[in-house]
Amino acid sequence: MSASTLLQKFGWRRLSRLEIVQLVSLTIIAIVVVSPLIILVVASLKPDRFAILADMGSMRAFWVDDPTLNNYREILSFDGALPFGRYLVNSVFILLTTVTGGLLINSMAAFVLAWGQMRGRAVILSVLIALYIIPQESIVMPLLVLVNKLGMSDGFSAQILPWMASPIYIFLFYQFFKQVPKDIVEAARMDGASLFRIYWSIFVPLSLPVMATVTILLGIDMWNQYLWPMLVTQSDYARPISVAIAGFFGQDTVFWNTAMAASVLMMVPVLVFYLFFQKWFMNSFAGAVKG
Repeated sequence: MSASTLLQKFGWRRLSRLEIVQLVSLTIIAIVVVSPLIILVVASLKPDRFAILADMGSMRAFWVDDPTLNNYREILSFDGALPFGRYLVNSVFILLTTVTGGLLINSMAAFVLAWGQMRGRAVILSVLIALYIIPQESIVMPLLVLVNKLGMSDGFSAQILPWMASPIYIFLFYQFFKQVPKDIVEAARMDGASLFRIYWSIFVPLSLPVMATVTILLGIDMWNQYLWPMLVTQSDYARPISVAIAGFFGQDTVFWNTAMAASVLMMVPVLVFYLFFQKWFMNSFAGAVKG
């Protein structure tokens, strides 16, 4: 039986040269992207931190002979040398609080900007876009001085309040709210609904895809914050996981096995977070493309 007959039997077809090149290229890219993640997970299961460096230059980096979960047990202890369990709880608390407050503040600001009776709307939108262009690093030092003057340093408030409101998220909500038909808003006003009732009962349910997008973007941004938490936290009380991982890299010794386990633990919540909101996230982008 010839190759062409087999292809026809199973409903397959011959690939063109361009398709073969594309398939090979995508396979190579996938291997390059996935390989570090596999090495990370495998290294987190190795009991010997010196073996990790010895195996890194060979294929042994992709498997472990004697897997153990002791690295995870050690870093999740609240009373260890590094209270990583506390850092993990701190990061989750900061993420949930910032995202919840950010959704309310950004959506409310966008709703008032889109449907409120106000002047200078175009000027405010221009200012929002201009603020988004300014990099966060350029405002870190003035913001740090302000936080210290208010007595908010070395606590959760300094890590949460400055990042709740964002020009780009306000603009995303504004663009969506402006697409809502005016007849719906006018009908609600004729029924005696207040501005807040219109926002809460009509616009919030309609904007779930945008809220999912903002939740993912803001959540990942807060989870990966490093520079700002490092500047405003001095004790373990409010320190997040991103800053805590740096503690495994000492001047003389690097605890590679526990550092790898900590990196895996930092990566897992973000993946779960994205998978949970993936449906609404993709719908948001699909709606944006159709629009």
